[in-house]
Amino acid sequence: MRTTTVIGTGAIGTSVALALTRRGVGVHLEDVDRNAARTAEAMGAGSLERPDRQVDLAVLAVPPAQVGRVLARAQESGLARAYLDVASVKKVPHDDVRAMRADPASYIGSHPLAGTERSGPLAARADLFEGRPWVLTPSELTGQDVLNTALEMVSLCDGMPVVMDAGVHDHAVALVSHAPHRLSSLLAARLEHAAEDSVRLAGQGVADVTRIAAGDARLWGDILRSNATAVADVLDSLAAGLGRAVGALRAVSDADPLVRRRAQEELEELLREGNRGCARIVRKPGTRRTELATVSVTISDKPGALAELFTSIGDLGVNIEDVRIEHGQDQTRGLVELVVRKDSAAELSRWLESGGTWAPAR
Repeated sequence: MRTTTVIGTGAIGTSVALALTRRGVGVHLEDVDRNAARTAEAMGAGSLERPDRQVDLAVLAVPPAQVGRVLARAQESGLARAYLDVASVKKVPHDDVRAMRADPASYIGSHPLAGTERSGPLAARADLFEGRPWVLTPSELTGQDVLNTALEMVSLCDGMPVVMDAGVHDHAVALVSHAPHRLSSLLAARLEHAAEDSVRLAGQGVADVTRIAAGDARLWGDILRSNATAVADVLDSLAAGLGRAVGALRAVSDADPLVRRRAQEELEELLREGNRGCARIVRKPGTRRTELATVSVTISDKPGALAELFTSIGDLGVNIEDVRIEHGQDQTRGLVELVVRKDSAAELSRWLESGGTWAPAR
């Protein structure tokens, strides 16, 4: 693949353009928002000049409801040999392609499972897709050459291709992406009119849970409308779990000791169910969460302290799989949670216990 046109220079479209440009692909940029397109061009994502011949691939980085229309227009102009969208819902675009009488043979649906709560080209990164699943949803009419081109593009972006049925994909992302965003937004909304004293106490826990609620409301509204039934099914299931939790919480202060004990058992079982589900999440390709452990350490907020800590741990021969950082309330020290393999956790803890610049968090 030598040439590509990216239509839509938001965070995802510009990230695709940056990743392809980095690998030597000639990228042309299009967007109805000329300011966004010019910003992406200034970032080195490609050129605003129209291609002088048909490109190998057109990437449609537009909302789900716009894919069919944009595809039909691009195909009518003969823009590319193959077309791929990156919308986070797949059934609606597949249906719209037929409704718009676009050519399904040169089109393949796709969805990179990577993103950011920020929007616009300035939120883009060339390494956004590294090691992340990238779902491809070919229809029975998609040409083999189109699938091969899509696989090549995912490889150039360092993503991990996963081929799925469009409907199966939509039910999966309803559970792992769309419903979590709705829940994050619902909790964040509780903060809007909360007392200032309460909001001031907000720490890393609520920040983690509400982070994705900062996403673009218009874009997420389109996503939720496009996958409404599947998301509603997940939320129905969650509502049942919330009902169990509410009932148990009301009962823990009941006058009857037996009722209180059963309520406590119910709460603990709900937490254990969460533990078991959490254990199935893969933090890093090829690594099960059950193989990982978290070691917490407090460090000074002075410049360079974090880099010094990471360098020392590297010298120790311990690989950091993931990291989370939380500032202390006095802002002079920070808490760093290091996710490492379980067989390295004990050694790392002993090293931290030995003292020095850092100390284990208690």
